[in-house]
Amino acid sequence: MAHRSEHRRAAETGTPYAEALAAFGERVRLVAPGQWDAPTPCTDWSVRDLVNHLTSEQLWAPELLMGSTVSEVGGRFDGDVLGTDPVAAWTAAAEAARTAFEVPGAAGLTVHLSFGDVSGQYYLDQLTTDAVVHTWDLAEGIGHRARLPEALVRFALGEIAGYGDLSGSGLFDPPLPVADDAEPQARLLALTGRREPSPSTPEAPGKPR
Repeated sequence: MAHRSEHRRAAETGTPYAEALAAFGERVRLVAPGQWDAPTPCTDWSVRDLVNHLTSEQLWAPELLMGSTVSEVGGRFDGDVLGTDPVAAWTAAAEAARTAFEVPGAAGLTVHLSFGDVSGQYYLDQLTTDAVVHTWDLAEGIGHRARLPEALVRFALGEIAGYGDLSGSGLFDPPLPVADDAEPQARLLALTGRREPSPSTPEAPGKPR
């Protein structure tokens, strides 16, 4: 029931953020019991680490949208936030974050991030882009190669193309070369230091990017 509800909610809101959360949540529900410790294209993160990262990001959203600063939130969402039921933890965090952004005027709020103040819209776009890229990572990690929704790929590609070289943040590998006529998903992955395996390449969850 929770799975159907998530997709129904995404369809109702029609926002890239809701759709990105639904896409990631769909892959979370595909994680088999023995796959939580499996590696992912994010070489320092297991499947559980990756889901924990995205879940923690969503837990921050309601707090920051209400005006809290990073120092005020402190370490509340550090460490393991998944507990004994990662799927339930992700679902609750995603629902709370989505609901917070649906409050009228949320996009115009001032959000205090670690590097400075930004608009709620900037923060929303950042979270959306992160969820899109990590949906691919999670799908690779559990052996379910993903063709991401085209609209989400184009949204994230437009955002990341404006960020420049992201490797300086320490969160991404340097961009990889990609053909000018490559399709959007291949370009998106290349900008974040990822390479989509060729169709002839055997599936290898956790292959380093």
